[in-house]
Amino acid sequence: MLLAVDVGNTQTVLGLWSGLELVTTWRIATRRELTADDIATRVDGLLSLAAIDAEAITGLIVSTTVPSLTKAWTGVGEGVLGVPTMPVGPSLKSGMPILMDNPHEVGPDRIVNAIAAIERYGGPCISVDFGTSTNFDAVSADGAYVGGVLAPGIAISMDALFARAARLSSVEFTVPPTVIGKNTVHALQSGVLYGFAGQVDGIVRRMIPELGGSPAVVATGGLSGLIFPHAETLQHLAPDLTLEGLRLLWERNSP
Repeated sequence: MLLAVDVGNTQTVLGLWSGLELVTTWRIATRRELTADDIATRVDGLLSLAAIDAEAITGLIVSTTVPSLTKAWTGVGEGVLGVPTMPVGPSLKSGMPILMDNPHEVGPDRIVNAIAAIERYGGPCISVDFGTSTNFDAVSADGAYVGGVLAPGIAISMDALFARAARLSSVEFTVPPTVIGKNTVHALQSGVLYGFAGQVDGIVRRMIPELGGSPAVVATGGLSGLIFPHAETLQHLAPDLTLEGLRLLWERNSP
C-alpha cells in the first residue's frame, strides 16, 4: 500500500492507497518542530487504530509546504518504514507544463491538485483548495498549468478578526439558521459562509474568460464541504483531490 502525505501549514492529511482504492485517511495538526521519530510514532499510532500493519506499506510520497519537515518525513519513509520514499519537487515528472514566470515557486500542493483535477475532470479546469490559504489553480484545455489566485483562508481570516476585535470570540464554522444573524455568533457564521462563497464565485467568474472554454470547477480541502453547497460556481466536491494527485505522481515516477 502507498502512504500519501500532504503536509500543509496548518494540517497534515494522510491517505493510504491500495491500488486505486483510498482505504483510509487521517487529518492531524502540522507541527514544524517534529522529528522523524516523533512523526513515526504518530504514524504508528494511526495505523494501529485502523488495525493496519506497518509492513503493509510499500511506498511513501509526501508533498509539503513546510520545507523543514521534508527531511523528517523522508526519514520516516526511508529510515523507519524502510520503503521507497518520494518527496514532491521539481525533479519529479508531472506530465504537466508549468507556464509560470518561475515554475519552482509554485507550491507542490497546487501542482498536485491540478494534476488530479485534469485527470478526473479533463481540461480546462479550476481547483479551489480551502486550506490555510484559499488556492485557485487553473489548467488549460491542453493540460498546462497556467497560474492561479491566492487568497487568505477561512481560518486565518477569522483568527485575524478575533485578534483585532476584543468583543468577538471564536465560533464554530457551521451553517447559520438565517443569513441575517440574530446574534453575534450567527452573524459571524453568516459572514464566513456567505462571504467566502461570494469570494469564490467572484474570483472563478473572473478566471473563466481568461482561461477560456467551460472549465470544470472542483472544491477540495478541509473546509470545502462547508462552502460547496453555497457557491454557485463550484461544480464538484473532491475532499481527497490532493491525495489522488499524489497517487498519480507516484505512478508516473515509480520505476
